[in-house]
Amino acid sequence: MTNLATDLEPVGAADLAAFLAARLCHDIISPASAIVSGLDLLDDPSAQDMRDEAMGLVSSSARKLVEMLAFIRVAYGASSTAELFDARELEGLTRGLFSHVRPDLEWAVTLPQLHKPAARVLLNLAMIATGALPSGGLARLGVQKVGTSVVISLEATGQRVRMRPEVLSGLNGEPKGQSVGGHWVQAYYLQALLKDAGGYLDLAESEGRVEIVARLPA
Repeated sequence: MTNLATDLEPVGAADLAAFLAARLCHDIISPASAIVSGLDLLDDPSAQDMRDEAMGLVSSSARKLVEMLAFIRVAYGASSTAELFDARELEGLTRGLFSHVRPDLEWAVTLPQLHKPAARVLLNLAMIATGALPSGGLARLGVQKVGTSVVISLEATGQRVRMRPEVLSGLNGEPKGQSVGGHWVQAYYLQALLKDAGGYLDLAESEGRVEIVARLPA
């Protein structure tokens, strides 16, 4: 495995906040727009034959939006009052995320609770996994305690599994450059979380497989 850089090239706080906000908008605009489309169909007198379809669209999109917001709230650290997270709660949040994407999830977390840095790293790795498997596959997320460290692992397997160059750039703590901001900022933010917690990342890529391992103090 390759040990990724632990030093972050500085990014202005305002720029980082703007990229994170853009990523959030990207994640929630699709279900929010679908809800509006469904409501428009319900209000259209000429589309009453599509009422059941419209209600289904509103219901599924609202569920996706709520599950996404609940996931993001923890992944980006807005749950600031909680210092420990129940692994079952984190599993529920992650399965909610994966219920709306193509990859399947294998949950292999052996600890009953995770402290805040570990929980946030785990959820951000889950988001990176969904991007690495655009055509489907299997994402295996694991957490275990090894000595004085918490080891969080992602193993993504699939025919078209890949790490975008901008994701690799972010994981190495490099500035965005000309890459796509939404994919880069997720990886850069994950690296920033680890740096603040005194941890580091390892990465291995092979045909049909990507593995990322994060280690941070227990």
